Amino acid sequence: MTTDATNDPPGDPLAAQEPARRSGSIVLVLLIAAAIVAAAVAFMTLGRAAAQPYIMGSLALLAMVGLFTLFAFAAGIVRFADRVADDPVMRPMADHAFDGLAVTDPRGHVVYANHNYLNLTGAATLQDVRPVERVFIGNPDVSEAVFRLLKASREAKRHTEEVRVAGSEGAPGRWLRMRVRPLGLSKREAKFTVWSLADITRDRERQEDVFQELQHAIEYLDHAPAGFFSVDAAGDLVYVNATLADWLGHDLAEIGSGGLKLNDIMSGDGASLLTSISAMPGEVKTEVFDVDLRMRNGKTMPARLFHKLAFGADGKPGASRTLVISRARDERADPQRTAEVRFMRFFDHTPMAIATVDKTGAVVRGNARFAKLAQSLNPGGAVNKSVLAAVSDRERGQLSDAINLAAQGQGDIPPVEAMLDSARERWAQFFVTAIEEDERDTEAAIVYMLETTERRTLENQINQSQKMDMVGQLAGGIAHDFNNVLSAIMMANDFLLNAHKPTDPSFQDIMQIKQNATRAATLVRQLLAFSRRQTLRPQVLHLGDALSDLTMLLRRLIGEKVKLDLVHGRDLWPVKVDVSQFEQVIVNLAVNARDAMPSGGKLTVRTANVTAQEAERLSYKGMPPADYVRIDVSDTGTGIPAEIVDKIFEPFFSTKEVGKGTGLGLSTVYGIVKQTGGFIYVASEADQGTTFHIFLPRYNAERDVQPEPAAAVAAAVVEAKPEAKPRAADLTGQGTILLVEDEEGLRSLNARGLRSRGYSVIEAGNGLEAIDAIEAQNGAIDLVVSDVVMPEMDGPTLLKEMRSRNPDLKIIFVSGYAEDAFEKSLPENQQFAFLPKPFTLSQLVATVKETMA
Repeated sequence: MTTDATNDPPGDPLAAQEPARRSGSIVLVLLIAAAIVAAAVAFMTLGRAAAQPYIMGSLALLAMVGLFTLFAFAAGIVRFADRVADDPVMRPMADHAFDGLAVTDPRGHVVYANHNYLNLTGAATLQDVRPVERVFIGNPDVSEAVFRLLKASREAKRHTEEVRVAGSEGAPGRWLRMRVRPLGLSKREAKFTVWSLADITRDRERQEDVFQELQHAIEYLDHAPAGFFSVDAAGDLVYVNATLADWLGHDLAEIGSGGLKLNDIMSGDGASLLTSISAMPGEVKTEVFDVDLRMRNGKTMPARLFHKLAFGADGKPGASRTLVISRARDERADPQRTAEVRFMRFFDHTPMAIATVDKTGAVVRGNARFAKLAQSLNPGGAVNKSVLAAVSDRERGQLSDAINLAAQGQGDIPPVEAMLDSARERWAQFFVTAIEEDERDTEAAIVYMLETTERRTLENQINQSQKMDMVGQLAGGIAHDFNNVLSAIMMANDFLLNAHKPTDPSFQDIMQIKQNATRAATLVRQLLAFSRRQTLRPQVLHLGDALSDLTMLLRRLIGEKVKLDLVHGRDLWPVKVDVSQFEQVIVNLAVNARDAMPSGGKLTVRTANVTAQEAERLSYKGMPPADYVRIDVSDTGTGIPAEIVDKIFEPFFSTKEVGKGTGLGLSTVYGIVKQTGGFIYVASEADQGTTFHIFLPRYNAERDVQPEPAAAVAAAVVEAKPEAKPRAADLTGQGTILLVEDEEGLRSLNARGLRSRGYSVIEAGNGLEAIDAIEAQNGAIDLVVSDVVMPEMDGPTLLKEMRSRNPDLKIIFVSGYAEDAFEKSLPENQQFAFLPKPFTLSQLVATVKETMA
């Protein structure tokens, strides 16, 4: 053991609030042991009677020493020595490091500081050493950076800040680089924080000198009488001179910092002309384009671009250099130039892709829309060389025949409807017209192309979409009305259960009613899931962990005959879903797969990331290109017949025997996935198995950071689970409750249940009666329990009226619809609780008590 150091040497920074280290000695231990043994031998030679006083005295002395040591250790006077020997190399390195170093304990106290830390923080002696936050307290230029560093230190993370500290009493300011990191990787070391301070004033000054020199060089180009800009391969404007920025009305501060892209200054599809240039590796090409530039105020300016682009040895384009000549001059001064500008505007801004071609279909000239089409079909540039490359092989002959007819001077050529040669299904109409005979040697025809993909897609999908929407609306309406009926049944059933003991003959009949009501409530929730009107509680989730947690449940569900195989993709992106609803999706698909494999088989659940480019190549109908996380649920069962594949997501459609399914499993899956913002598709072959492909949007923390709609308006949500247990044993209470419900039977049952728990209940049949009741009570209402859908005045309108009279009034909304169905009609930041129908008496009372607490 060793005692704490009381006086540290003034020149040793390592001693700042750090106990001195002591080294133990084995020789001393042996000497003490030898002395004790010698004393024992001496006592033995004296005899028992003569040695007894000496033995008692020695024991008393040892007891006193031991007792003193225990008290000293408890008081902190004596402690066990740290046996870790000092490193003779590392410790001097830290003492004399160029940066100021300090180590703080979990309470923020400095336990180590080197010489430079004292100098940078202005500490004269070791007793003056202070942590960073105390050194710069009250300095508004540094406080925010220090706050972020402190936050990182508490979270055991690394963080760096660069701040400028103003000098005192006329002294020049200085720049400091502050860093923070945990002391080590172990749990004990992570509680200590290493602070690093470095004076980077000279580095900053050198950077400013270089910047000034560059600034002078750039000024010559900035104020040239012509515009100039440069674009990188990603389409970002890396430089725009002041002249062009002034023409376009942009602030130079926005340019070069990720604020502007090429598409932001090019009108229409003009940017596609610049990005459609193709060349051989290592080649440098300069093209001239007449385009319209888009000003900041939305107006356009005609300009001629001299666009120079160099290609690397790998064939990839580098940063461009583009000279801009403004063509916006007085029209009367140059009528020919004015006509040319007008024609180019018409040619480039038409919504159709236009190209002139020779007899073989080779492109001679194309407008901006054609360049954009060529890029979307074939980034390699094949369409830029031949218009025939734009269509699929089977329709290529029709377009070639139309071009040959135009080359012969024939008019009124019928349009050609053709499928485009694309990774996904795309269609277009081609209109071919002949040109003047004396120009047919170089240009044989003009080809106009109008894409019709959206029209054909809508025609194919509109019937299915309308059918699904109508069924969804019907299901949602049925569920809402049925919830009211179930609420009355469940509430009355609770009263019967309270009035009958388990020994009563009718008790089992009452329990049978409850079980069937619970089953009906489950069916209603599935209808709401299909119609996408259920309440979801999305949260950020990693699918790999979620599926791993489901493994045991899935194995029990599918049985021993079916083998379960989970294949997780690497580094899966997070998604934002309702955990319980996502689990229901996987469970429903697993159960269907089990039923499709009565003799056994294999169920595979596979996950993977899908980038926007991969999603576009998949060409699933209705799914826009974006980043997704994909879940494939595959079985080796009997498959789904082709004639019923389009019906499997419809509610109440089932191929199972009567009594073995409700037909709501896949419709529930469909509704949950759609409400989450995802997509689901099915691929099946007879006797080969079925695969369901689920695509959930990737959660992006920076892009998706926004208040949750439910969290912004709801103070609490209580899910109506059939088997939910009350949160507290005592559900009685006191207070005045205004119960607003347009169905008299349900209202009387709810009022009876609340009165049975000690509450005073005032009933109202609609919103107008509720307002009159509040005025009659002079506002002496503790809580309002109101339905949402009511005649004359609905729930949201009632909430606005009541809050205008009493902003602090508490309210619980009950509804057969999800809260998302009505929360949009509420003012922002309105607080309320929500209880979905159907609910039991205990759930109603528990919600009331929780809200009134």
